[in-house]
Amino acid sequence: MRAVVIEEPGKVSVSTVDDPAPGPGQVVVEVSACGICGTDLHIVDGEFAPTPYPIVPGHEFAGAVAALGPGVTGLAEGDLVAVDPSLFCGACHFCKIGRGNLCERWGAIGVTTDGACARYALAPAANCYPLPAGVDVAQAALIEPLSCAVRGFDLLPRRLGEHYLIYGAGTMGLLMLQLARHAGAGSASVVDLNADRLATAKKLGADAVATGADDLDRPQGWEVVIDCTEVVAAIEDALTRVRRGGTYQQFGVAPAEATASFSPFRVYHDEITIVGSMAVLHSYGRAVELMGRGVVDADTMISHAFGLDRYPDALDMFRASSGRKLQVQPGS
Repeated sequence: MRAVVIEEPGKVSVSTVDDPAPGPGQVVVEVSACGICGTDLHIVDGEFAPTPYPIVPGHEFAGAVAALGPGVTGLAEGDLVAVDPSLFCGACHFCKIGRGNLCERWGAIGVTTDGACARYALAPAANCYPLPAGVDVAQAALIEPLSCAVRGFDLLPRRLGEHYLIYGAGTMGLLMLQLARHAGAGSASVVDLNADRLATAKKLGADAVATGADDLDRPQGWEVVIDCTEVVAAIEDALTRVRRGGTYQQFGVAPAEATASFSPFRVYHDEITIVGSMAVLHSYGRAVELMGRGVVDADTMISHAFGLDRYPDALDMFRASSGRKLQVQPGS
């Protein structure tokens, strides 16, 4: 089959590789669509330590079951599924206490094992979720990032009528915006430097958008402030915008060596809660249901689709912060 292969950091090719064969409890999925995200760039650039090379990238995907391994029940060839890429060991301390996203031997399809920027991808059958009626299979590739956003909301107070400020109008910021509105936010505002992305945020229901929080009329601050940028300057500014008694969430994946300055006194004096959110945890099935109920405007979220041979073009577009969610569609 044809597949994108990251041979080593900085070296990407589209090659012919062996078709995957399912083992016990596994299925082969014929990939309809695979989203590109910041993790893929980190892998291409050699910035993600768990990744072995060479590797086929791609962890946000959906498609049709093409083959079943021994012992697989509940699925049939042809079923349309979205795939949770999480691969937890199940045996370490964190897995045993239900925190698999912190697994000591954490892995993911497309990150530590071959992924879905290919005609076919291998996955545990238990990680495959049948699509609800009416959900387009290509749009279902959005379910993985949505499940990350759902995990983020699990860690927020989610009190009705509170006011949200989201830094970043990329995929994750736009998903957080839509979830905030669905969860009963009093208002949801978005900050970004990209005018096109701010226009998309407004289309998706943002109450206010701006290139800086000073341009938003809320001097008392916001009860919930979420960073989806990974940019230190944005993070430092965001921490100053949390209302007394409010919550700041670090959702954007900043470089491991990055540091940000903040006021410890204010965290103490104003009882600011600071929380991180890492990947997917007990949230994928709920993301499938939310997608099925139309909580996410997938038509607006997905802007471009590329064939496998144009994967380098897709990466360039992603680096330029152009478009919205970019997908690879191997069959196109």
